[in-house]
Amino acid sequence: MPEPDFLRRMVPHFQDPEVGLVQSRWTHLNEHYSLFTRLQALALDTHFMVEQMGRNQAGAFINFNGTGGIWRKACILDAGNWEADTLTEDLDLSYRAQQKGWRFVYRPDVPSPAELPPVMAAIKSQQFRWTKGGAECARKHLRNVWRSPAALLTKVHATAHLLNATIFIAVLLTALSSIPLWWGFYAGHIPFDLYAAALFFLLGFVLIAAVYAVANFTLSPKTPGSLLRFLYELPLFLSVSMGLSLHNAGAVWEGLSGKKSAFIRTPKYNLAEGQRGAWAQNVYHRFRIPLSTYVEFGLFLVFGGMVLLGWWTGTRELLLFHGMLCLGFGLVSIASFRSS
Repeated sequence: MPEPDFLRRMVPHFQDPEVGLVQSRWTHLNEHYSLFTRLQALALDTHFMVEQMGRNQAGAFINFNGTGGIWRKACILDAGNWEADTLTEDLDLSYRAQQKGWRFVYRPDVPSPAELPPVMAAIKSQQFRWTKGGAECARKHLRNVWRSPAALLTKVHATAHLLNATIFIAVLLTALSSIPLWWGFYAGHIPFDLYAAALFFLLGFVLIAAVYAVANFTLSPKTPGSLLRFLYELPLFLSVSMGLSLHNAGAVWEGLSGKKSAFIRTPKYNLAEGQRGAWAQNVYHRFRIPLSTYVEFGLFLVFGGMVLLGWWTGTRELLLFHGMLCLGFGLVSIASFRSS
């Protein structure tokens, strides 16, 4: 739902004949509808205020976000037109156009209010398309990016961009391998000094928190309430991201391996703040419960058991990690059952 002056602010950039796309920043019509819409807003705000802004200012490749942007027709045709061999045709066309030399402009100061999926089944549908499509684009474009005359830093940024969804495979493997790791601590096969040295990698969480904090405090009022909300939502966001690792890892694997699937659009519900239950009547909301949801619920029980075992036996090195996994898989699976 763009603002009335959207075209007046965006179109003048096309006076530069090298500009092929002008992208605006998504804002959120229903950010406060539920916990899950607030967590999605946190993630998307970080994408638009850190990733898109940083890449654009650094001269790296950015992506059309599927909406809220304007293309030059000649750019689309020069890049080979729209292609249907990936689930993220917006990302695919973006990389083909920028490799052709077209310049993209990002306008974070131009808002484009949009609806966030309010229920888990719709969130999963969107996440599947984004993560699988990103992996398909990595399979399609990564080799060409490295063969292109682009600067080395641009190629590094593009690699991280195209492969970013593989983090879900890493999270899932880390979660599963933490169970025998706990046994190693419990049985005395792993010395505590080795574990203490591994705490170095927790710096990664500090960097993640810093990135999300930048986006949050750039867009939110700098008040104690805003800080408390961020400190509450960030651990929940990380936990839910862990809970989505099984679902999204499967999507990434399908994309990297070349398995094809249909494009499933994200339902639009037109729900006002505080409105409940009406989503079930939406004609596009016809989600069935997949097998993976039962596996997610099983992982919720497994990691809940690991929390109890760790506390009972006094081997609490992985208690926080297992607690976040238990919370994440529990929230995702139960919300999936409720919305399917």
